Amino acid sequence: MAFFYYLIFPGFAFAAIVGLLTAWFDRKVTARVQWRKGPPWYQNFADVAKLLIKEVPVPETANKGIFLLAPAVALSASAMAAAMLGAANINWDYTFTGDLLVLWYILALPSIMIILGASASGNPLSSVGASREMNQFVGYELPLVIAMATVVFKVGSVGLGDILRFQAENGPILYSASGIIACIVAILCLQAKLGLVPFDIPEAETELGAGTFMEYSGAALGAFKLTKAILLYTSPIFIITLFWGGIQVKGLGILWAILKYVLFIALFTLIRNTNPRLRIDQAVRFFWVNMTILALIALVLMSLGY
Repeated sequence: MAFFYYLIFPGFAFAAIVGLLTAWFDRKVTARVQWRKGPPWYQNFADVAKLLIKEVPVPETANKGIFLLAPAVALSASAMAAAMLGAANINWDYTFTGDLLVLWYILALPSIMIILGASASGNPLSSVGASREMNQFVGYELPLVIAMATVVFKVGSVGLGDILRFQAENGPILYSASGIIACIVAILCLQAKLGLVPFDIPEAETELGAGTFMEYSGAALGAFKLTKAILLYTSPIFIITLFWGGIQVKGLGILWAILKYVLFIALFTLIRNTNPRLRIDQAVRFFWVNMTILALIALVLMSLGY
């Protein structure tokens, strides 16, 4: 059963397919906003498949081991996170005491691997991208942790099953003032974790070429693209699990789950298409000041029962 959960459903295979379709939806909406037709639904599948069958050239100046290991670890971590969230929503008892903490660490791994891979490439533009990724990572992790703490302290447990069970008995955390504020903070932090505008600073095609992915091509780049797609799928599930009662996989609950999922993807896409890219100092200041203060307000409101 564990093998099925992690590799088939709701793990790697399911998350990859839904993630690539979600990325197509994001690209299609973005194209329509810009008065373009946009790609066909299978474009992301074709792109990733083409990359995965190509060789992986390694720069002479690169640290080969870290350069090649980074995309593999990032892909494994994203698939593990998708499997943990999916399994917890399917079976509330399929969790353990510290699973939210473990999930937080796993979700941090793709960003860390992007930093390590770019730093190991030996390319100066990739190094700049790695530096930006590192600064942004340090910036958004603090308010994200505080937003998660709002949920944990309200429920009294870091177990995903306990969080889902609490919301089933007492109503979604999102239906409180502290829940709304913490959810907003989490959405913006995950927008940065996904590297979407206005937080696409580490990649910044118009400034750094491809930034952190400058030297990557072939199967290694395909692994990173697949990682991003799986994280795009995982992020709304993460928010829904913590703040909106989770996902029911039976009856009309499936339809309601799809509507919630589409709503958050639409929010990510809306933010992406209505904001210009920030400078790295602006992004860090935004998270360390604005978002951290907002997350602390949510934590205080929660302690007061709001």
